[in-house]
This record gives sequence, structure tokens and C-alpha cells, in this order.
Amino acid sequence: MRIVKFISAGLLGLFAFGAAAQADVLDDIKKRGTLIVGVKADYKPFGFRDPSGGIIGVEPDLAADVAKKLGVKLELVPVVSANRMEFLNQGKIDLMIATMSDKPERRKIVQVIEPLYYSDAVNILLKKGAPVKKWEDLKDKKLCGTTGAFYNKDVAQQYGPEIASFDGSEKPLLALKNGDCIGYLYDQTFIAGKLLDDDWKSGYEMVLPGIMETPWAMAVKPGEAAFQKVLEDLHKDWMKSGRIVELEKKWGVPPTDYSKRMHEKAKTGS
Repeated sequence: MRIVKFISAGLLGLFAFGAAAQADVLDDIKKRGTLIVGVKADYKPFGFRDPSGGIIGVEPDLAADVAKKLGVKLELVPVVSANRMEFLNQGKIDLMIATMSDKPERRKIVQVIEPLYYSDAVNILLKKGAPVKKWEDLKDKKLCGTTGAFYNKDVAQQYGPEIASFDGSEKPLLALKNGDCIGYLYDQTFIAGKLLDDDWKSGYEMVLPGIMETPWAMAVKPGEAAFQKVLEDLHKDWMKSGRIVELEKKWGVPPTDYSKRMHEKAKTGS
């Protein structure tokens, strides 16, 4: 009986220690006086460097909204796709707003905040004057693409273009400039960012409607229920006020069906 009591007491002690060790991140943020958010620094206009080296864009603006809501300062940490979830779960950042597509396998690693704040799509960066006005016009045309993009096969099968794939995004862009293809098949948000640059906006365009809508998710570390609730309430406020639509206009992003649709739904309560 003594052994059982000893083991039980030990287990209770371990549980208590574990609970204490896993402090609430919302309390940590308020005690620290600073919210630390992981954002992209190479994905214009959603997160990129200004001439002084500061990180600006759509997602840093949303991060600033969160910090204002909490009444704390904001610190931005640059992340990339390969480390953003790792940084979150290691406690290097409190919140991740970094163009992350919402996928079932990612929901097993991080806590997704809903409603989902944005949505990407697939589109084509076309040379001006290319004979393409609708997706069906791509049949037998040559496109440049990025190796491993999940939509290459689907677009080829559905619309019939020939897709030449390259590693990364710089090589297909160079091939496009060299005339090896009439357009670059890639993320619509990336293309929208390119068309903000003088180097691209004079000779290229995006004329097709986006397809294969893929919502993006903000995330916190699993188990942070209090912080999750604050963010979910703030997301609902963004949708109702049209904050995302406002930021699209501010940063020159072509209005997306998703942001307009979510705003209308929130306004009407549907």
C-alpha cells in the first residue's frame, strides 16, 4: 500500500511539474511585453524587406494587429517553409503567420487558427500578348513550372499544356525571360508580388482567374488554448471589418475571391 501511495504521489508530482513547465504562452507574452511572430521575409508583398532591412507586408501588418490587441510590442522573426513549424514548437516564436497552406498533416504538428485568414491559388505569369485568355487556351502551349509543385500534373491533364519544370522559382523565371515558355505556372500570390516589380510589370501580366484555391493558416503551438481563443476572435473581427480586403488594396494584391467571400459572409452572419 505504501508503494502504491508513493508511486501515486510521484505521478502527481510529475504531472504538476509538467503543467508548471508548460507555461501559458499568453502569460509569457504579457510578462515579456513583446509578441514574437514568425513571418516570411522573401515573399513580396506578404513579407519582405524594405530598403532599411525591416520586414514589411501583409502578414507583418496582421502581426502588428495582434500585438496591438494584446497591448504589447512586436518582434518579427524571419522564417522559411522548412523551419516555420519547428520554430513555433521550439518556442522561438509565439505565433506563425508565414504563407502556410492548410494541410491535414500540418494540423498534426501545430494548432491552426480558424477561420483561415487567406487563400492562395494557382495562376500563370504570362508574357504580354500571349494568346491565352482562358485556361483552355493553354492546350499544346509550353509553360515553365517549379519541380514538385502539386498542381503541375493536374493542370497538364486538365488543360493540356507542356510543362517544363525547374528547381526553385528563379530558374523558371529566367527561362520565361529567355523565351523558353510563354508563361510561368506558380502560386498566384508569388506572381502578384512579381508584378509589383518594375522588372516584370512592364512586359508580363496575370490575366487568368486563379484556380485550385488553397487556404492559408496562422498557427500557434498545440495546447495554447487561451492564445488560440484570442486569435480566433481577432480573425472573426478581421473578416467582419474587411481588414484582409483592406490590406490587399494597401499592398497592391489583386483582390481574391476568398477574401471578398469571407468578408461578405462575416458581414451577413451567414
